[in-house]
Amino acid sequence: MASQPASVRLLQDLIALPSVNPAFLADPELHGEHRVAEYLAAAGRRQGLEVEIQPVVPGRSNLLVRLRPRGEVRQRVLLAPHLDTVGEPAYAEQLKPVVREGRVFGRGACDTKGSVAAFFQALLNVTGSGPRPAHTEILFVGLVDEENMQLGSRHFALHGPKGDLAVVGEPTGLEIVTAHKGDVWLRLRAVGKPAHGATPHRGRNAVTAMSRIVLALETEYAGELASRPAHPRLGRPTINVGRIEGGRQPNIVPAECTIDIDRRTLPGETEAGVRREIAGLLRRRGLKAGFDTLRTNPCEPLDTDPALPLVRSLTRAAGRRGTRGVHYFTDAAPLAAGGIPSVVFGPGDIAQAHTGKEWLAISQLESSIGILERFLRGLD
Repeated sequence: MASQPASVRLLQDLIALPSVNPAFLADPELHGEHRVAEYLAAAGRRQGLEVEIQPVVPGRSNLLVRLRPRGEVRQRVLLAPHLDTVGEPAYAEQLKPVVREGRVFGRGACDTKGSVAAFFQALLNVTGSGPRPAHTEILFVGLVDEENMQLGSRHFALHGPKGDLAVVGEPTGLEIVTAHKGDVWLRLRAVGKPAHGATPHRGRNAVTAMSRIVLALETEYAGELASRPAHPRLGRPTINVGRIEGGRQPNIVPAECTIDIDRRTLPGETEAGVRREIAGLLRRRGLKAGFDTLRTNPCEPLDTDPALPLVRSLTRAAGRRGTRGVHYFTDAAPLAAGGIPSVVFGPGDIAQAHTGKEWLAISQLESSIGILERFLRGLD
């Protein structure tokens, strides 16, 4: 059997390293990004690259691997995939990478150890031989905690170093993404009055009250969102009621009911604005609910100008005529909010992310490396 390309071997090694986000798995033998960061740091040092550890929270740090240009630094390009993955009960089995029928299977193959492997291999290739930028610093930034609170990208945006473009690694099918929706998670709480199930007229049913709120959100509010002008790359905002909980047992009138909602936002929308919209809807319907925020850091939308010179250079290197928008959120938004123009790019299909049989096509992995090399070697 022919030996696998260096990028495939790298991806296999990365998959085999446990790196599930601690928010999803308590086992210290399996969670945390540090094993992946240590592996990449060692590989970078062997190639003579500068390595820096940027602490984010106790026990979790961003990894910075730097290739300096031949001359003075006039601009900086960031290659910024995240190092964490999601986890599930079968996580340990998914740490055994399998190569079959032109695909690499395993947890993170698509989201986003495939991007980590592609970005890092491209950096190693540019470092090893051939043209390299005269005045552009290339900085690989392995970010922590994308799958939960985006602590890594938020910290980097505040503490730098700044960049002229960040290429954020996610499975975009090799498309250049310059826009994505944001996300606001809210919990609504309806309060009733408990009573015996045999005499429900003596109570006030919180589940019944909440059912009216759900209906209003999924009909009137959803319809109003669908009628708004569409963003050219993102379409329209959406609302989803993803969870409901209320009552304790059948023979008690429930005193409380909560729902969790996911409101995807467009550029220009804010959490405060979303709250005002929903509160206004409830007032018009004569409904009452309290509000709680489920994410202390709402995920902001992204809207980077496709005409920026570095974005155009990457788009040309990818052989694309234009850029796209996506509905999911990424680390690109916090970086952009911190003043770093950001795009999203990487091998794979987002439909594979977080699945039990996650995989990445080797052809996509190799193509993404070629695109990044063309882009990086063409920089001044």
